[in-house]
Amino acid sequence: MDPIPPQLDPPSRLLMGPGPSPVHPRVLAALSAPTVGHLDPYFLAIMDETRTLLQRLFGTTSALSFPVSGTGSAGMEACLANAVEPGDRVVIAQNGVFGGRMADMVERLGGDLVRVEVPFGQAIDPERVRAAIANKPTKLVGIVHAETSTGVAQELQEIAQVAHEVEALLLADCVTSLGGIPVALDTWGVDLAYAGTQKCLSCPPGLAPVSFSQRAIEAIRTRRHKVASWYLDATLLLNYWSGERVYHHTAPVNMVYGLREALRVVMQEGLAQVYARHQLHHRALVAGLEAMGLRMLVSPPLRLPQLNTVEVPEGVDDVWLRRTLLDDFNIEIGGGLGAFKGKALRIGLMGHGARREHVVTLLSALESVLGAAGVNVPGGAGVHAANQVWHAAASR
Repeated sequence: MDPIPPQLDPPSRLLMGPGPSPVHPRVLAALSAPTVGHLDPYFLAIMDETRTLLQRLFGTTSALSFPVSGTGSAGMEACLANAVEPGDRVVIAQNGVFGGRMADMVERLGGDLVRVEVPFGQAIDPERVRAAIANKPTKLVGIVHAETSTGVAQELQEIAQVAHEVEALLLADCVTSLGGIPVALDTWGVDLAYAGTQKCLSCPPGLAPVSFSQRAIEAIRTRRHKVASWYLDATLLLNYWSGERVYHHTAPVNMVYGLREALRVVMQEGLAQVYARHQLHHRALVAGLEAMGLRMLVSPPLRLPQLNTVEVPEGVDDVWLRRTLLDDFNIEIGGGLGAFKGKALRIGLMGHGARREHVVTLLSALESVLGAAGVNVPGGAGVHAANQVWHAAASR
């Protein structure tokens, strides 16, 4: 008989990659609370509170917001599977890996896919979307608000207006944006949105917050065919998360506890303060990286504060660099995806991870690793430049 594996003893890492992010201690405590039944009156009240908090964070008062049981990609698939039927014309704007994943799902659903592609590191011009729509009947326009593979922030309001000119729904990927930068679905005119718990909410992966506007719900209710996925059928999920509380599936009770606590943490800090904290530590990080001679891959107006893409220095193996950071300093950062593979480092400052001490720790460790790789880095330059940003902010 094979021996029983040893007791779980994972290493304590500083998670500064594209996700997951460091889990807040209050969230960890909530995850360990006693489990109740998924139809227990206590849990039904927790579900209501979670929905209300999600609405506030999504910036909506009318859309139905709730978490899908699954990761962010399950949220993406839930939105597309409910909105897209075979033959529907769908325009997907792609400037990174996750826009490409949207497009792949549309093709799997039998949609008539029209792509709007721009190089990695750039934003989508609304006029490119208008040209792709070409004033033709279009069911949905999909776009990534915060592209995790590149670190690009995308303006949504004008693209929503373009989509609504032909009565198309607008779908937004908010996986990396929710809780890190403002999300305002009602103001922008976003009809469907999805996110993940493991980024700026500082909760483990496992739930995908989604939001469906009244326009989206009406489109789903008037579909010609049943939703292909029973598990992700929004009409069934909404009957469980609101209204009659009809049993659909056994919800991950403790993960909902964790999400509720993560949302409470954000709201208690205050949304304005949360966004300002991400911006401040992002500016300090960038100042430190540039003082070390490293180059950012996204222009300043388009940069996400919570996901920073940095060019790998010439002659440095990015896999070796990231593995050395992990082995020698217990720090995880991400590598490039798609067109950025082997060319970029992805550094996350997400949620509970967006803290001054984490920036200092990373800059110091990176200086050591780059020095070992033969890169000439001025000693202490990164931390000194970051400190100047923090000192200037404190003196205002």
